[in-house]
Amino acid sequence: MVTACARPARRGLACENRRVPLDIDDPRAVAAVMPDAPPAVAEAVRALSAASESAREASLHAIDAALDAALADVDGGTLARIFDAAPPGAAYRLLWRRLGERMARPIVLSGDLAVALFALPVAIVAARDADAGAPAGWATSIDDIAALAALLREHDALGGRRELALGGALVPADAIDVATLPRVQAAVRALLAASSRALDLCPRAIVADAHEGVHLRFLVGTALCAADAPPLPAGAMGAWATPLARALSRALAAPGLSVLALPRVPAPLPQALAAGRVAQRELAAQLFASNALRRMRASVGEPVATISAHRLAGGTGELRLSLASPFAPRDAEGYRCPLFPFERVADAATMLDDLLRDCRVTDVRVEPGVHADRHGDTGLPLLFKSKMRE
Repeated sequence: MVTACARPARRGLACENRRVPLDIDDPRAVAAVMPDAPPAVAEAVRALSAASESAREASLHAIDAALDAALADVDGGTLARIFDAAPPGAAYRLLWRRLGERMARPIVLSGDLAVALFALPVAIVAARDADAGAPAGWATSIDDIAALAALLREHDALGGRRELALGGALVPADAIDVATLPRVQAAVRALLAASSRALDLCPRAIVADAHEGVHLRFLVGTALCAADAPPLPAGAMGAWATPLARALSRALAAPGLSVLALPRVPAPLPQALAAGRVAQRELAAQLFASNALRRMRASVGEPVATISAHRLAGGTGELRLSLASPFAPRDAEGYRCPLFPFERVADAATMLDDLLRDCRVTDVRVEPGVHADRHGDTGLPLLFKSKMRE
């Protein structure tokens, strides 16, 4: 169990040997459901507080019907309005889960034949050497996409679905985000009507600089299956992961570019989108921590780490990780950790806490309460610089 400390220190909560669950406030403002919000949002709230199982099931049935109707609206506006109006937290997560279940259903061709639509998240760590003439941006199309599909097939990455086709582009997150899901589904149905399964989505170039950055892209594909086939298996990384990472890294390589592609488990589009965003955030936090700790340990010794919650404009929020030494408080370094509406704040806090423990940071503190975005005097992003424990 991931833990942090519960014993009060001079500031915040300091880590002790005794492990207790990490506790941190959610900085996201929970707004009331607006009267003009789509009915599915109110049904999600009702389902969570239903007094009986029958009332809960009635709300879930209404949610599913609303999501099905929204997915049939190819414009995507209906679906986007539902999630734009849903407050972050339990109601949003319920709607997100139900959407994932709708998108996990196979698209029926005829009779017993169908295809499963899936996406494979790829977190790409990249940096460029401008002195070597490396371009600021480069394309993310895959020339030999058939080889990647064969690799997934060879290692049974899709749980027995061996007849699969991948699009030849690594696409950005907004290509499979909520507002675009109905269009993607409609495009798949059009392809199936034309007896083709290779979905052709537009790639987006990756722009890199001299510092390592983490970029998120997706391989989107279809897999032939039975009309009543169960959803894609939600398992751990398999034997395909390492060879696929190597193949993707080679495919994206270019002179003067440092590229490491790290794929995640194939999943229906909403689940893949969530997993990809979480993976990108975790890798970005790892890059920050490893670089900052290396610098600080070489100059001022072991830092104090502080995790704090901050409310941003518009009611959104984020966590912040600050690393500072009592011997050099002006040299504090910070990482801004985004919070996604489909997750619990404890999920992000746990990731940061685990990361710090893996990096052997022994003094980790949680700053109680929800804090401002900016420092009142300097106007700079607010970071906490913990003092030495007495």
